[in-house]
Amino acid sequence: MYTVHVAIKTVSLKTEAYERLRGARRYPGESFSEVILRARWPEDTITGSGLLARCRSDGAHFSTDELDALDAMKAADAPAEDKWRTR
Repeated sequence: MYTVHVAIKTVSLKTEAYERLRGARRYPGESFSEVILRARWPEDTITGSGLLARCRSDGAHFSTDELDALDAMKAADAPAEDKWRTR
């Protein structure tokens, strides 16, 4: 007879993270370990300094039309109405 020993770690999660993990289960008995092992994690992450270096070397990633559209959206943006203030 063989006994399998599984290492167990305790982790702390915010309630929102716990609910997302619980909601990702495919069936009620699926363990959180199974959900996490099924997840796909991006391998090609980039740091802020790496992004800055890429922007400096490659130049703009947006066309002039796209930048103009972004400027127009930014100019039209307004703060949300303050629902606590009476008029």
